Amino acid sequence: MAAPDKIAAVEEITNRFREAHASVVTEYQGLSVAKLTQLRRDLGSDASFRVAKNTLVKRAAENAGVPGLDDLLAGPTAITFIQGEAVDAAKALKKFAKENPGLSIKGGYMDGRALSIAEIEQLADLESREVLLARLAGAMKANLSKAASLFNQPASQVARLAQALADKKVEGGESAPAEVEAESAPAEATADGDSAES
Repeated sequence: MAAPDKIAAVEEITNRFREAHASVVTEYQGLSVAKLTQLRRDLGSDASFRVAKNTLVKRAAENAGVPGLDDLLAGPTAITFIQGEAVDAAKALKKFAKENPGLSIKGGYMDGRALSIAEIEQLADLESREVLLARLAGAMKANLSKAASLFNQPASQVARLAQALADKKVEGGESAPAEVEAESAPAEATADGDSAES
């Protein structure tokens, strides 16, 4: 019969697998407690780093319906359970592993399937959600500005064309339409120094 502490550990890891949007399996060797604490800080509040025995993780993964991890569970194992943005956690793990050779990424699980090391690294190379949203907002703003400019152009072109036609008629000896004369009269009076009231 299994010890109560092992049963509790399996239950806790099972719940973490079920609640996580993604999980990453890592192997750690020769990392101090201070380094592991730093990694936990780097991961932020949306991810948790859990050191666990392979037999307990296997049982928990099976209970949670998470396939494809058995081959990854050898040596000192730690699982990163990601509740938030998977890209941010993958970036933090990749950066930490680069600076600390004692940590190596072995694979993971996301969206109902196992992930290879290469897929996790690709995930880490993506822009974060916030950056993508900011870029999208910038692109949308630029497109709206272009659209507003395009919508304003026809109106100003029509006004310039109407003025050019009126000017051409005046040059040809025809009288300008009353609207054009009314618009141009105050401007001419002001240019001569006369007030509109005199």
